[in-house]
Amino acid sequence: MSASRLAPEPVTKIESYGIAPIPVEAQTSRPLDLFRLTFGGANTFATIILGTLPVAFGLSFWAAVAAIVTGVVVGALILAPMALFAPRTRTNNAISSGAHFGVVGRALGSFLSLLTAVTFFSLSVWGSGDAIVGLALRLGFDGGDALQAASYGVIAVAVFTVCIYGYQFMLLVNKVAVVACTVIMLLGVVAYGGVFDPSYAGTGSYILGSFWPTWILAVLTVMANPISFGGFLGDWARYIPASHSTRSLLAAPFFAQVATLVPFLFGASTATLVADPNNYVTGLAVVSPLWYALPLIAVALIGGLSTGTTALYGTGLDFSSLVPRLNRVQGTAVVGTLALVLIFVGSFVVNMVDALSAFSILIVLLTSPWMVVLMIGYVVRRGYYLVDDLQVFNRGEKGGAYWFTRGVNWRAAAAWLVAAVAGLLFANTSIIVGPFANAAGGIDISLPVTLLAAAVVYPVMLLLFPEPRGVFGPEGPRFVPARDTVIEEIRQRRSVEPTTSV
Repeated sequence: MSASRLAPEPVTKIESYGIAPIPVEAQTSRPLDLFRLTFGGANTFATIILGTLPVAFGLSFWAAVAAIVTGVVVGALILAPMALFAPRTRTNNAISSGAHFGVVGRALGSFLSLLTAVTFFSLSVWGSGDAIVGLALRLGFDGGDALQAASYGVIAVAVFTVCIYGYQFMLLVNKVAVVACTVIMLLGVVAYGGVFDPSYAGTGSYILGSFWPTWILAVLTVMANPISFGGFLGDWARYIPASHSTRSLLAAPFFAQVATLVPFLFGASTATLVADPNNYVTGLAVVSPLWYALPLIAVALIGGLSTGTTALYGTGLDFSSLVPRLNRVQGTAVVGTLALVLIFVGSFVVNMVDALSAFSILIVLLTSPWMVVLMIGYVVRRGYYLVDDLQVFNRGEKGGAYWFTRGVNWRAAAAWLVAAVAGLLFANTSIIVGPFANAAGGIDISLPVTLLAAAVVYPVMLLLFPEPRGVFGPEGPRFVPARDTVIEEIRQRRSVEPTTSV
């Protein structure tokens, strides 16, 4: 490590960096750390539960495997470029998106991160809490609703504690989680090997009535896992120096997601063993040998902690950027409290399979066009970003290169809106059904529609309505024109005391 680099903060010290750009000398991480955090955040019980959904939808084991592999690989390919922004901007992806959506328009990225965080934080606490309850039943202890509530509370508080300490503590937790969860899941080969039947033919009843629509639904549901990391990669990648190669930055999240085939396939395999795939956690507890009960509880606890911190840390940081009077810790507390309320309410009134499917599809259809716009923007801008101008909104100012029209770049916003609406119009899930859901014989084509729409509309907008030359840097734009416009001077917009510390 260069002498100009600071030593990483101790894991027991509360992280001092908030939404402001971290100092260059504090960028002490490597792409390998990004791999660990991304894989650790997904190598969890929440991903196991997502892996059970293709079987719960009615698919056979091998059809479920095909859907899982397809969803993971395609999702990982879409996700990987999202690791390129933060090393250059030294802040998270939501704030980085202000370069393309405008410093006010980047609130869209914060909203998408909030949607994703609440979903996956809730999923991790729900899944881990129910696993503890189910395994307690297997061990002969029935704690009822009290044990369930206590399990949720303990996991949620543990997640919140790790998030408060911040990045270095998260890195330590994920280092442990990656190894422990993988080993315990591989032990499942011994625990369930004697009863697992790979020729499992499915339930005989497809959730969407026929095979192909159901299979596509399974692919999209699985894709939600890698795509959900799009808003969060910058939270950790900002600690990586921009001097690292593009190839290494792309490879870290891609291979981290490919590695999640372990928990996904564990979920699919064990889902074939339970009597009712819609009641997976309790069913798994019943078929688990006693010697495997304690390791499985460890998977639930460590996995829930890992996924929960991944989701909550990033959104707490993001929320504090939207409300500059809140620091990172306060923003984390607000989002965590909201999610915890939803967990306790939702655990008693929501059909988990339908709810997870609906939220997963919503995350994919709303987040993927946002990511496409950012990727295209990165290419045409040649990866050039003005770090100080990205922070205008957070400091209560206006103006700068990314102010565009009242803080919003309507070119990017229009492309996202058209793409998101187009995707929803073609959606075909058990809950979300668009008016054109049967356009392809009932097969859900919402993802290719939304990706294609974003990939076409945004470049067209850039060609018809060129962006100011000042956003492109000294080398100028790539593939698109630019217009000569005077960049509005940065000046105070309102009285705000920005928060840049914890």
